[in-house]
Amino acid sequence: MFERTALPHGPRVISARHPGSRSVSIAAFVLAGSRLETPDQAGVAHFMEHITFKGTAAYPSSRAIAEAIEGVGGSFNAATDRESTVYWVRVPRREAARGMDVLGELIVRPVLADAEIDHERTVIVEEIRSYYDDPVEYGQILFQQAMFGDGPLGREICGDEATIRSLPTDAIHAFWSTLYRPANVVVAVAGDIAHDEAVELAGRAFGQGNGIVPGFQQAPVLPAGERYRLEHRDTTQAQLLVGVPAFRRDHPDAWTLALLNTILGDGMSSRLFLSVREEKALAYDISSGSLDYADAGAFEVSAGVDPDNLGDALEAILVELARVRDEPVPDDELAKAKSYLSGGMELRMDETRYLASWFGGQEALHEHVLTLDDALAQVEVVTAADIQRVAGEIFRDDALRLAVVAPPRRGRALGRRLRLPG
Repeated sequence: MFERTALPHGPRVISARHPGSRSVSIAAFVLAGSRLETPDQAGVAHFMEHITFKGTAAYPSSRAIAEAIEGVGGSFNAATDRESTVYWVRVPRREAARGMDVLGELIVRPVLADAEIDHERTVIVEEIRSYYDDPVEYGQILFQQAMFGDGPLGREICGDEATIRSLPTDAIHAFWSTLYRPANVVVAVAGDIAHDEAVELAGRAFGQGNGIVPGFQQAPVLPAGERYRLEHRDTTQAQLLVGVPAFRRDHPDAWTLALLNTILGDGMSSRLFLSVREEKALAYDISSGSLDYADAGAFEVSAGVDPDNLGDALEAILVELARVRDEPVPDDELAKAKSYLSGGMELRMDETRYLASWFGGQEALHEHVLTLDDALAQVEVVTAADIQRVAGEIFRDDALRLAVVAPPRRGRALGRRLRLPG
């Protein structure tokens, strides 16, 4: 269960008590992500996340911030997404006030020194280069461009080297002053801590302050990019991603899609793993997953394969997509998938960090906040007919998009094989 309080002109606080837990996890969701950026400011949301860790009013250096948490055995980090940026901390229960204070400092009291901003440009450029040098990461970048086009949902969250090097310091300050407002934050707390205490700590750490938060550009009609994106890298393995448009966040069929994903590519007993890897030996790593935003979504399959086997691997993947579209999932397989999905959620609920992420993410981004029992009930009512219907809606030839990172001269004719059988 959870409790929720909206502080006047301050953050929304949601907490889930976990009796007996020795840790407290706090996740602070700032409702500001890369989707709010203009093209000439691409990467500013991610830059903002980086630069907050360079010093705050109470912790004047990155070392002081790190020692405040690591000095009591805790851990912390942050991540930028399209529609939010989340800062999190996990500390011993007795250090809950310290953990909350550090998050408040990072979000509402960063120094944003010009010298630190200039210094961090090089660090972020190296991060961007690491993604382009990694076929798995680069494949994801290409797939999102193929699916979402060149707008905010298709751009790399980190930006590119040119925009990071030229990003005005004033733009970074403006992004913070407009969007990093206490009233634009959701604070989620999980552990053996009362809700009233969580609210008091959040109110003290974040204070008050609001402002006008701009809306984001509507998602394009999907798919919005090229049907086939191919890039060559000097690698020994090829990375293949194939997918289709799917559902927005909170779509009525979201849990059906979750079960479809479980059946196809989540875990070692999934169809793609058993067929493409175990039976045909065409890939070492293969999985499926989904992306969901406020008004758009996508479903994808990714695999690392021998460049000589690109065509066979793509064909094997498309066969499995067509099979779940054309044939009802057997009762025993559906029951196994439900147990896998539900059991995984139940096990993760023992972890305070996951619990804070679960409730905080829903409060920040979803229309409703589900308890674990609510989610389990949603999974249980999905039928084989629901899964086949959803598969029929999304697995269409005209919707397919493919992205490949391969060694030179490989994969050029692969686009011609991008067709579902049947």
